[in-house]
Amino acid sequence: MKVSKNQYLKGFCLAVIALGVIRAVFPNVAMTADERRTADSIRVVEDSIRVIEKTAQMAKESTKTAVVTTKKSQGSRFFNADGTESRRRIVSVSSYSEAFPDAQDVQILSANKWGVSPVLNRHEAEERKAELVYVGSNPYFFVEPLNQSIPYLVPHALVLLQDIGRNFLDSLQVKGLQSHKIIVTSVLRSQEDVGRLRRYNRNATENSCHMYGTTFDIAYNRYLPIEETAKKYSKQATVADVQLKQVLSEVLRDLRQEGRCWVKYEVRQGCFHLTVR
Repeated sequence: MKVSKNQYLKGFCLAVIALGVIRAVFPNVAMTADERRTADSIRVVEDSIRVIEKTAQMAKESTKTAVVTTKKSQGSRFFNADGTESRRRIVSVSSYSEAFPDAQDVQILSANKWGVSPVLNRHEAEERKAELVYVGSNPYFFVEPLNQSIPYLVPHALVLLQDIGRNFLDSLQVKGLQSHKIIVTSVLRSQEDVGRLRRYNRNATENSCHMYGTTFDIAYNRYLPIEETAKKYSKQATVADVQLKQVLSEVLRDLRQEGRCWVKYEVRQGCFHLTVR
């Protein structure tokens, strides 16, 4: 059968189109063996990447679910599961004297272990800054004007004081009480300070723990409202509050039980006398 020129061109075009469609649907048909192996390898890698991404996504969602579940089960320190503020009751201690009995004979052992050698006077204390750190009022506590001590502690003791102030503020928050700072009434004492103090304070000992930079006093009958400033401070500006004393006793009890400090309840001086452990 004789094929005309037009019929040949039409048949050729149809064949080209058919081959193009086949190439588009089945691209491997036109590949050489090497190209086909390369394409297969690329496809395997792409499939592996998709599997890894899917596994990572599933792990992420699983972790997120676990965290949410844990938070719901454990709760937040400051908020309940429904988003309302958490409120905890004040527990305090049954007896301040029994809960905080650590006298001089106990505290002096830690003072000797962690402290510096006693300083003679304030001038010598200024020369010992390599061993001592300055103690000044900050967001966690207030240092009242010091007449019988110097604002220095060993670093170990300052960390304890910072933690007491921070824990006290946290406890006030969860108990729904107004924020107050603790008031530090005494820090490092020189030998001259102790000599003067012993003239009228029967509780002051010749070998005072305060001389080692490990010991400080915190008032339990006076606190500084957080909105007050040091310029506004006076002994009459803060009023004794039973609830604040109870909360502070909880904080000190917990730290004492953790083995971080010794605590003596000073009845006459109106303070908790602490030495770092």
